[in-house]
Formats: sequence, structure tokens, C-alpha cells
Amino acid sequence: MIKKVGTIVRYSIFGYLIGEGFRNVFKNKKSTMASLIIMCATMFIFGIFYIVGENVNHITKTVEEEQGMRVFILDEATETQTEELGNKIRGLEYVNTVTYTTKEEALEDMKRILKDRKELLSTYEGENNPFRASYIVTLTDLTKMNDVKTQIENSSDVIHHVEVKSETIQALIKLADGIKVVTIVILVILVLISIFIITNTIKLTVHARRKEISIMKYVGATNGFIRWPFMVEGMLIGIMAVLLSVLILGGAYNGVSSQIEQSLAEGNMFVTLLSTKDIFGTLTIIYLCLGIGIGAIGSAISMRKYLEV
Repeated sequence: MIKKVGTIVRYSIFGYLIGEGFRNVFKNKKSTMASLIIMCATMFIFGIFYIVGENVNHITKTVEEEQGMRVFILDEATETQTEELGNKIRGLEYVNTVTYTTKEEALEDMKRILKDRKELLSTYEGENNPFRASYIVTLTDLTKMNDVKTQIENSSDVIHHVEVKSETIQALIKLADGIKVVTIVILVILVLISIFIITNTIKLTVHARRKEISIMKYVGATNGFIRWPFMVEGMLIGIMAVLLSVLILGGAYNGVSSQIEQSLAEGNMFVTLLSTKDIFGTLTIIYLCLGIGIGAIGSAISMRKYLEV
């Protein structure tokens, strides 16, 4: 019986703390709105940098899988020498795929690139084919491009030259690294600003109820009992900011990403961006941690002065 009463009391206290938090949110509409706006702004700006960064990483990974280097083979190389070269390349570390392209396939590839002007290559059929047989090599890690290139060049005497189009790749890697740094710096700054503003907005609510808090302290209420409704208020504001941010940013991303993909396709650049599901699964978890964390920390800081009685 005593245990049952204790459980009921605990549930009653818990219900009171949660209920007070909800009432504070809707009672103090101005401070709630101010906190909500600044938290949405924080999440929105962070979300934009996060989405750009994740898509750049995705594109870089796609380039790593699809682009690499081309190893051109001397015309006088025998079939055995060509096969041996291919096996040596496949055995190297960081090599992902190795695809052999004949002289004839290289000519056909160029015709496809030229499209309507492929007649320009009509004189290069048969023995006049100027293209060389080659191996197209993709890597698992583009940062190792130069190391792998050196190893390939030293692996055989039948190599004419190795072509590496690394400028775009290196630019993407640098861009991805730069975005990561900028995102972390901006996140830290925005979180500090959010905590400062939420602390001050909740302070207004706490200040208005300072007498009530003092009385509760004098009659024996614990700091936790007094603090929790305000922390619940801060966390609820954070959750509302998460919902708004995900809805607004998700809708915007859907529209913008499809437009970007369509524009790239029209320019013969078939690059796919991450889907909304891929992006917003992780982003929502980050948002919840940010929203609840910022709200709780801001509320806890704002209460400190009034609990010192």
C-alpha cells in the first residue's frame, strides 16, 4: 500500500512538472516566440551547411567510384604483356576497379562524345585509329591518386603514359574539408548565441515568478522541483523548433535538389544528390540533440541566480 501511494505521488509530481512546462510555453507567448525564432534560425543555417557538406561528400565519393586514371598502353605491347599489366594494377592497394578499353572502343567512345560531329573521325577507322588501348582505373581513396600513379608507371615497360584528371577531384576534396570546418565553427557560434538568447528570454519568465520561487524554496521545495518546469519549457521550445526546421528545410530541399539535378542533366552531367530520406534521418537526430540540449542548458543557466536563497 505504501509503495502504491509512493508511486502515485511520484507520477503526480512528474505530471505537475511536465504540465507546468507546457503551461509556461503557452503562457509566455512573446518569450516563447523569440526563443523559437532564434532556435529555428540556428537550425536552418546549420542545416544548410550540413546538407551542402553531405552532398559534396556524396559527390566526391561518387567521383572516387567512377573517376580515376587512364593507363595508356604502347601499340607494340603483346596481349600477354597487356594482361600482365592489368593483373599488376589490380594487385595494388587502393585500386577499386580496372577496366580494359580497346583502341576500337576508345574510338567509339569519342564518337559518342562528339555526337552530331562524329563524322570528323570517319578517316580514323581501321589502321588509322590514333587512339590507344588503355586501362581505366578507379580508386577507393582519391587522396592516394599520386601514390598509385607512381606505382603503375613503375610497374611495366609497355605503358605509354598515365593520365590523371585530378584537378576536379582535388577541388572537391578541399571543398568538402572546408565545408566541414566552416560547419563546425558556425554550429559552435550559433549554439552559443542560441543559449545566450534562450537564457535571457527564460530569465524574463523566471524573474516574473521570482517571489513564487522564493516561497517554494522557503517551504522546502528542492532545486530540481523548481528547475524542471523551466527546463521542460526550454526543451519543448527546442522540439517545436526541430519540427518547424525539418518541415521548412525538407520542403525547400525537395524542390531545390530536383531543380539542380534537372539542370545538371540538361548539361550532360548526371550527378545525383542525396535523397531527403538520406539527409533528414541523421539531421533530425542532430536537430533533436541540439534543440533539447540548447533548451535545457539555457533554462538551467537562467535559473541559477534565483535558486540561490
